[in-house]
Amino acid sequence: MAKLLWKPSEARKKKSNITKFIDYVNKQYNRKISNYSELYDWSITDIPDFWAAVWDFAGIKASRRYDTVIDDPNKMPGTKWFPGAKMNFAENLLRYKDDHTAFVFRGETQKTAKMSYAELYDTVARLAKSLRQMGVRPGDRVAGYMPNMMETAIAMLAATSVGATWASCATDIGPEAAKDRLGQIEPKVLFTVDGYFYKGKSFNSLPNAAEIVKGIPSIEKVIVVSYTGQKSDISDVPNAIHYVDFLAKEKGLEIQFEQLPFDHPVYIMFSSGTTGKPKCMVQGAGGILINHLKELILHTDLKREDILFYITTCSWMMWNWMISSLAAGNTLVLFDGNPNYPDPGAMWKLIQDEKVTVFGCSASYINYLRSEGVKPGKDYDLSSLQEISQTGSALSADGFEYVYQWVKKDLWFNSISGGTDINGCFCAGNPISPVYAGQLQGAALAMKVNVYGETGKPVLDREGELVCEAPAPSMPLYFWNDPDGKKYREAYFEVYPGIWRHGDYVMRDSNTGGFTFYGRSDSVLKPSGVRIGTAEIYNQVEKLEEVADSLAIGQNWEGDQRIILFVKLAEGHSLTEDLKNKIRKTLRENASPRHIPAKILQVSDIPYTLNMKKVESAVTNIIHGRPVLNRDALGNPQCLDYYESLLEELKT
Repeated sequence: MAKLLWKPSEARKKKSNITKFIDYVNKQYNRKISNYSELYDWSITDIPDFWAAVWDFAGIKASRRYDTVIDDPNKMPGTKWFPGAKMNFAENLLRYKDDHTAFVFRGETQKTAKMSYAELYDTVARLAKSLRQMGVRPGDRVAGYMPNMMETAIAMLAATSVGATWASCATDIGPEAAKDRLGQIEPKVLFTVDGYFYKGKSFNSLPNAAEIVKGIPSIEKVIVVSYTGQKSDISDVPNAIHYVDFLAKEKGLEIQFEQLPFDHPVYIMFSSGTTGKPKCMVQGAGGILINHLKELILHTDLKREDILFYITTCSWMMWNWMISSLAAGNTLVLFDGNPNYPDPGAMWKLIQDEKVTVFGCSASYINYLRSEGVKPGKDYDLSSLQEISQTGSALSADGFEYVYQWVKKDLWFNSISGGTDINGCFCAGNPISPVYAGQLQGAALAMKVNVYGETGKPVLDREGELVCEAPAPSMPLYFWNDPDGKKYREAYFEVYPGIWRHGDYVMRDSNTGGFTFYGRSDSVLKPSGVRIGTAEIYNQVEKLEEVADSLAIGQNWEGDQRIILFVKLAEGHSLTEDLKNKIRKTLRENASPRHIPAKILQVSDIPYTLNMKKVESAVTNIIHGRPVLNRDALGNPQCLDYYESLLEELKT
């Protein structure tokens, strides 16, 4: 039986948004719902009514109301949501124009800035005018190669206000990886920065920006924000202009929010690139908005008085999710830099100083604190903190217990899990149910989640595949450059036709209703909760003349995941320490520090399918003690015996 760690008080339940929502649903739809389980059951049996209730409860702004909620709730993929509606994504995030603080920026270097909702609206209006004047129109792509700062959010809001589609990468991603992503979607405008700070050092990112722009001919304008310097020399970056010079000078402008269909593309998110260049997932404005508001208002219990702070970068979908909280009118703390600089207490000091009420982080961050023996509750005043939202990768039961022992006893630990693909959660928490060690509290509202065993039938109390049996509004509209939808169907619907297979190993507890996550069932790597495609590693490592072939897998390790890299070397080469260092240096410089493997091992051969696809899953299964079910699909199955002989070496 899972260990009970926390129960919400009656007072907390009563003042929660979800309790107000239940009251609303009961009155509006003549129901007698009294708890989360009953609300969830209603949300998956009456999917159209549920989403209509969220639309009204969240106060979605639209110039034209929808004709119907959903065209066919049994169709997946290809469901049409809220046809007939006309709206604008940015308009919903900019509904407040008062003196309440919208952003607090805190850089690692202690650089700090604040911006009210009125100032935010005014700045977005000025930037939107400049984008319109240079010819940005609905459907154009605007991209960011930026740190997590106010100007990044402002750029996204300005772009989406005119109907452009936004995509972004953080500046710690190398130029090749950025080109692999942004190059595919042919952006018209790129927002970038002169540099960033990490571990107390300043890094010049302009050479990388120049390389990206030179590799993407569609970019007509590069807008450079000053962060590490004052108006740095940008002459080497083609078509570049300083942000302050590009921004329209007029004050008090009204934003002309382009009114667009519910499914107008708002974001392009990138898959991890497991089998080549990252797939570009196109997501609709209305679908992302309504799903984010469901998760932020109901599952996170955000209110106007809250101060939300999530450790993220704009390469991760948690950035998009976090920015949507502007629609709830709360204050958002944006942090850029290393969260453990100058010491592991840095974020807790920030929480104390800014009186953060909701703090978001990854499992790896919590595991790092545990390994360092950090006791935030003893060392900092965390009286403001009411909730920790945790995601990225699975957190062990010990990790949950650490939070309650050393952070705060009366705190809602809200562990969530979903994906970049849906820009949201399949499983999430809620403020009116108990928290059990190692378990997410339940399936997210209106996400018809199930767990399938090896035979493709639902299972309880044992590991299986996470699936979703009904459509949801934030599922991708389509993949970029996938005109017949083949890549989209292959990604999610090939294993179980008409049912979304997400690629996570999970277990549902029949007693608590909670979900335990065991990591990815596919070959996506998630060290520190950051999705990394194996192809991003292969693209760099296999450029080295010493390396003939390679295979990267994620090994579950000490509550996180570490990357193991197997290399098949070219004739006449051996795996020396010098070669290992060369591999690490190549990945650090051309991909990112997160791509560096924890171990590099030499093998004689790499497993391939009969149609010459690398088989990461077979080696992943061997390393985690799971059976290899697809040996017959391999052209060289005998090579797996060698990987089995390495098991002892992989225990350290």
